[in-house]
Amino acid sequence: MNPIRMAVLGLLISLPGASYAQQPVAYPAKGQSTETQASDAAYCRNWTQSQTGISQQMANQPAAQQTGPAVGGGQRVRGAARGAAAGAVIGGVANNDAGHGAGVGATAGVVAGGMRARQEKRANNAAAVNQQQNTLATFNQAYGSCMTGRGYTIR
Repeated sequence: MNPIRMAVLGLLISLPGASYAQQPVAYPAKGQSTETQASDAAYCRNWTQSQTGISQQMANQPAAQQTGPAVGGGQRVRGAARGAAAGAVIGGVANNDAGHGAGVGATAGVVAGGMRARQEKRANNAAAVNQQQNTLATFNQAYGSCMTGRGYTIR
């Protein structure tokens, strides 16, 4: 491959959002022509998809992140209910005012439920990123194996 083509290819590969940005780079080890390399790369992308069920576009998609306020799953409502029950008992015992205790407990329960919702959201986002990294690694490993089998050095 001539130096200008290699420079352009290197630039395209390094651009953010380029579809090949995270794909292994294959170097011809047996003097393959540019056309042969393009044909082999297309074959290996198709083979990889047929073997793994993962397309290159799927492998390069950013992980889906949950955004916005953490309201999910009813954690706040359950926290309020638990807090109100505990507050009513404590308020009734401590100063003979179960209603005030229930109110204070419900407020504390909403806050605690919100904390649980945010923790769950962070855990879900981390799991999505981990799944995406595993998907990309699976695709890249299969693609690299295919290209190695066709006589390329993979980096």
